[in-house]
Amino acid sequence: MYKITEHTLNRARALGVMVVPSHREGKKIDVLTKDGQYITSVGALGYDDYGTFMEESGIDYANQRRHLYKIRHERTRKKIGSKSWWADNLLW
Repeated sequence: MYKITEHTLNRARALGVMVVPSHREGKKIDVLTKDGQYITSVGALGYDDYGTFMEESGIDYANQRRHLYKIRHERTRKKIGSKSWWADNLLW
């Protein structure tokens, strides 16, 4: 099971949502409203994210990986409410 990082918890608080380890196969986290209503599941298991990179490799490497992620997902990450938007704003 995925360990939710402090980075993701802080981002969730700032966005006014809750995150819990996902019960969906292959996903990292489930995004919920403050009253517990399911929004979506994001993050593929098996891939690291910004918080994980920060904890394991340091901020410089994490920033490099973040930059590459944002380039790779440029077309989809800006549509508010999409899975890509949630992943970008919570995991990266």
